[in-house]
Amino acid sequence: MHRKDGLKLTDLAWQMLAEVTTWFPDRVFRVHADGFYGSLAGDLPARMEMVSRIRRDAVVHDLPPKRPARRRGRPRTKGQRLGAPQRMAAHVRAWTALTTNERGHTVRRLVYTRPVIWYRVRKSPILLVLCRDPQGRQKDDFFFTTDLSLPPAEVVSGYAGRWCIEETIKNTKQHLGAQQPQTWTRRGPERAATIGLLLYSLVWLWYLRQCRRRFSLVRRLRSSPWYPDKRTPSFVDALAALRRVLWRPRINRMFETASVHDKNTEFLIEALASAA
Repeated sequence: MHRKDGLKLTDLAWQMLAEVTTWFPDRVFRVHADGFYGSLAGDLPARMEMVSRIRRDAVVHDLPPKRPARRRGRPRTKGQRLGAPQRMAAHVRAWTALTTNERGHTVRRLVYTRPVIWYRVRKSPILLVLCRDPQGRQKDDFFFTTDLSLPPAEVVSGYAGRWCIEETIKNTKQHLGAQQPQTWTRRGPERAATIGLLLYSLVWLWYLRQCRRRFSLVRRLRSSPWYPDKRTPSFVDALAALRRVLWRPRINRMFETASVHDKNTEFLIEALASAA
């Protein structure tokens, strides 16, 4: 938990990574982190590699040249300074076309890779990966990995796979109200975050196990006129389906003595479940 006047976010992240390695002492881990945590590449825990973004204006150097035999003095730790990744991408001509998997979609990309030294962060080589949209609709992106043997397609796809984490945090805060409890002291914030993430997991677990048996998933997803091509459910769909199941008995009891048509009741349930 990040607290005011406490450890920095990067220090807390390093502690979490180090703790995970103690849980599985026989495994090697690959961390996909946002560019904010790219500096961790210089001091990763043992048995851990990293994939992250690199600054567009990062100062990178070529690998140090081979040391001549019988030459005195300290060996060089870096080679000639190269252009920043953004400037380098403007002059690259030897792009390689490949296919990546980004957020469940197959995407064509152009990539250029080169081992470099990012001396301010890491003294040992990293693999710089320049990524470009062949159609020119998106801006160039710049990644790196500490695993020089990692294929560039896995670097781009792996970093894009972080999006599910962003979606989880957003949905937990916005749709489950995990950021609303006014708990700022002691272990209150930790408990609020834990309960929010637990509820998020339980909703998805229920939906994946039960919803397909009770409802027509295709009909529910195609009922939105502003999204006619939707094929996969979102957390909002899962939460609305759970509300229908929990609220239908209550609403039916409310109108038990009233002469309300079933279609009206269903319309009310559908509107409340989707808008709540």
